Amino acid sequence: MAGRLKAPTGRYGGKSAAQRQAERRGRFLAAALQLFGDTPGYRGTTVAALSETAGLSTRQFYEEFRTLEDVLAALHLQVNDWAEQAVVDALADGGRLPLAERVAALFRAYAANVTSDPRRIRITFVEIIGVSPRLEEQRLARRAHWVDLICAEAQAAVARGEAAPRDYRLAATAFIGSVNGLLHDWSAGWVDASLDEVVDELVRQLLGILRPPGWRPPGAQDS
Repeated sequence: MAGRLKAPTGRYGGKSAAQRQAERRGRFLAAALQLFGDTPGYRGTTVAALSETAGLSTRQFYEEFRTLEDVLAALHLQVNDWAEQAVVDALADGGRLPLAERVAALFRAYAANVTSDPRRIRITFVEIIGVSPRLEEQRLARRAHWVDLICAEAQAAVARGEAAPRDYRLAATAFIGSVNGLLHDWSAGWVDASLDEVVDELVRQLLGILRPPGWRPPGAQDS
């Protein structure tokens, strides 16, 4: 199909065309979370099945999306946005906490959001893999965004004298890989630990990156 069908315009049922479009899109994404994130998964879902689950028609689907890949792309971004907002909120609430407590709050917020629904983990770490070069580029771009966030927070900690001054990009990239791998393996039942234990391990890893052996905060006194 060359492009989306033209959506109706004007008000209907007290809602504007934009409101109706946002509502339809939300219903398709909710249906995609259900089908892509559980059974039958992205590769086993058809436009007809997605539309039926959303309680909408296939014509309405093509008014919002061109392909099912477009839906997966939008859902992947939405799930990441939810997690990022949880982290941003945690940083805002815990901005004055000591570094160790701030890092713990950040990862507890992230882990709680991502693992609150197993389907989110599947969308983020499973269904998005190997679909197309376009989605692989999007996945890596979102990973790079998380790396940027870690680097920014690390440099803020450096400025406060809480962390060792260094270029954190390589370490942050490796750390994000650890986060993704450990949470995926935990959700799949391959890690015999509680979520709190998983988060505690990630916190220890990040604190070890920020405060390597031998480094001391400026002005610290030898014991």
